[in-house]
Amino acid sequence: MSHAVPSGSEIDRKTKIFVAGHRGLVGSAIVRMLQRLGFANLVLPSRRDLDLTRQSQVERFFEVERPEIVYLAAAKVGGILANKNLPADFLFDNLAIQTNIIHSAYRSGVDRLLFLGSSCIYPRLAAQPLKEECLLSGPLEPTNRPYAVAKIAGIEMCWAYNREFGTKYLAVMPTNLYGPGDEYDLESSHVIPALIRKMHEAKSKGLSEVVFWGSGTPRREFLYSDDLAEACVFLMGLENDRFLPLVQASDEPPIINIGCGQDQTIRELARLIADVVGFQGVSRYDLNKPDGTPQKLLDITRLASLGWRPRHDLRQGLKLAYEDFLHSHIQPRAFSPVAQAPSEGCGDPDKVAGESQSASSL
Repeated sequence: MSHAVPSGSEIDRKTKIFVAGHRGLVGSAIVRMLQRLGFANLVLPSRRDLDLTRQSQVERFFEVERPEIVYLAAAKVGGILANKNLPADFLFDNLAIQTNIIHSAYRSGVDRLLFLGSSCIYPRLAAQPLKEECLLSGPLEPTNRPYAVAKIAGIEMCWAYNREFGTKYLAVMPTNLYGPGDEYDLESSHVIPALIRKMHEAKSKGLSEVVFWGSGTPRREFLYSDDLAEACVFLMGLENDRFLPLVQASDEPPIINIGCGQDQTIRELARLIADVVGFQGVSRYDLNKPDGTPQKLLDITRLASLGWRPRHDLRQGLKLAYEDFLHSHIQPRAFSPVAQAPSEGCGDPDKVAGESQSASSL
């Protein structure tokens, strides 16, 4: 499942591009992809210089910098535990970040904007695979409802601005993500980084088992973060005759799913990670902990019809992710043999404010 690196042919290499959330999982991957393709005029402010939750700071930033292209990859994200403990933070921070950026982008005349949403926007029991048109067709997953509602508001904002002001803002819905720059904090990380860390530490300590949340039966789709970045740059670089139909429809929101089109159970994922990490012990599941949505698999027909497919299969991506973990997290923190690694969360973009500050993505 490979293809040529997206050329971004519609966008001049000198174009000024703002990547919001450039220090997080998705934002850093987008920056790497843009730099690889020769885009050198990237605006990457630190959180110290720009707090995206502050309207006045964001307005001033756009007035001074005048970016032409915006990748909105900044968000507050996390797994079940983080969403349960901080529902107001997830709602407020995400609404503030996306509202400030989208409105300021409109006021300053940004040409194209890409808003990173999440597969969490879709109803908990929607028919699988999840099509873009099933948005708002049923109740959301309760464990991450505030986050999902905020992301849905971002989609609606892009659509409303496109219809009222003629903007060209596209919302992409990534599946569960992992890769370089992921967050391995066991209190807030999602399933893949949590499983990698737990199994690595269990192997290092010679433990015979690791306990995980839930039954292990929910099915999940996962995408390597560099593949997501490539898809985002591919979409933003489409010629107008292919890009404009994605953002100018009056009868449907400007959304497109990004995934790999394949899923597996959490138990199957755990076995694969154990093999990659070299953990030979037993994986046990705590049935008293929540599972989250039974299945989340995106329908990627719309994206595939444009000519894009991911490069990495799950095993390849996990090997790269484990290498990154060994390189970046060689000093493990306090260890507990019970992994707070839910089999649900929001596969998403990056963190809070300019540098991105919170958890990672499932």
